[in-house]
Amino acid sequence: MLVIILSWEYPPRIVGLLSDYVKELSSKLAKMGVKTYAVTYHDFITGEVKEDEVIVYRVTNPVKTHISVLTWTLTLNQEIARAAATIWYRENRQVDVVDVQDWHFVPAAVTLKNALHIPFVYTVESLEDHRSYGANSPLNMAIKSVEQLGMNEAEKVIAKSVWMAQEIKRIYNVPMRKIKVVTPKDETWIGAILRIYRSVIRKRISSGS
Repeated sequence: MLVIILSWEYPPRIVGLLSDYVKELSSKLAKMGVKTYAVTYHDFITGEVKEDEVIVYRVTNPVKTHISVLTWTLTLNQEIARAAATIWYRENRQVDVVDVQDWHFVPAAVTLKNALHIPFVYTVESLEDHRSYGANSPLNMAIKSVEQLGMNEAEKVIAKSVWMAQEIKRIYNVPMRKIKVVTPKDETWIGAILRIYRSVIRKRISSGS
C-alpha cells in the first residue's frame, strides 16, 4: 500500500494538535509496512527528506502576500497537487489513496482524484461552524464550501469522535454510512485507519478505475 497524507501542519511546523497527530499517523503507517508520504507546507524548508521511515515532501507558497487564509490556501494548493503528482509519476502511478487532513488541501485532493483517479479520504480535524460560531461572512461561507466539497468528493469521511460525526451529518448532511469514527486515543485506531484505506482501495479496484 502507498499512501499520501496531505496536511498543512507537520513538525517542525506546529499550529495546533493536528501536527502531532499527522506525525504519529505517518510514523505508525510506515512502521506497519505502508509506504507513506507526507506532503506539507513550510515557510522556508522545502524539498524531500526521509524522517522516521516517512518520506516528507515540503513545499512553500509561491504567492507571498495574502488578504486571508483562503487566498493563502488556494494558492498553495497548486504546489501541494504538483508535489503529489510528482510522487504519483515517480511511483509508476501506484498511489493507492490520499488522506487529506482538515479542509485546507481539499482542492488538491479533488484535483488528484479527477485528474489521476486517486481516491481520497477526508479526515476532519474541525469545522468552520465551530471555529467561527455564528459567522456568515463571505470568507466563512467560502471555507464552508471547501469543507462541503471535501464531504461530497471523499470516499470516506473520518471523524475523531462520535460527536464530530454527528456534527458532520447535521451541518453537511453527510450519510452516516460514509462517516467513520476513529478515536486517536483508542488502542486500535491505526488498525481502523488501515481498514478504511483498504475499503477505499477495494472499491477502486472493483470499479475498475
